[in-house]
Amino acid sequence: MVLQQTVRDVMTSPVFSVKPETELQEAVALLSEHHIGGLAVVNGQGELVGELTEQDLMVRESGVDAGPYVMLLDSVIYLRNPLNWDKQVHQVLGTTVKDLMGQGVHSCSEALPLPKAAALLHERSTQRLYVVDDANKPVGVITRGDVVRALAAANA
Repeated sequence: MVLQQTVRDVMTSPVFSVKPETELQEAVALLSEHHIGGLAVVNGQGELVGELTEQDLMVRESGVDAGPYVMLLDSVIYLRNPLNWDKQVHQVLGTTVKDLMGQGVHSCSEALPLPKAAALLHERSTQRLYVVDDANKPVGVITRGDVVRALAAANA
């Protein structure tokens, strides 16, 4: 039964979304109020451009990690690329969604078979896939939990 289902059959709709210029406090309130782990980030045309996750917010709260370093002749040699700090500092100090959002958003079509969606979730090590229409506008979201619930319902 699960093998014949598509993403459309188990996705959650509507999708909670924010715009890049949305204040972080508003986005955090949405996450908390609806007990969700991520928000779609859409542009002015409603197209999916990114994602704001709990993980992105954890970076902000945990601060900047300079990483390991070695002192040699009164010089500091960083063992991790310090150019990456720029992004971390921006995340820690950011006040809008665009300051923290990830742009490597994972999406799929609603016609995708459920087993393929499960494989994508696993391969990409992500918690959710945003379901988009032909215009790249989010119409739903499917999470690992949705897949597990579909499996449980099929075996009941």
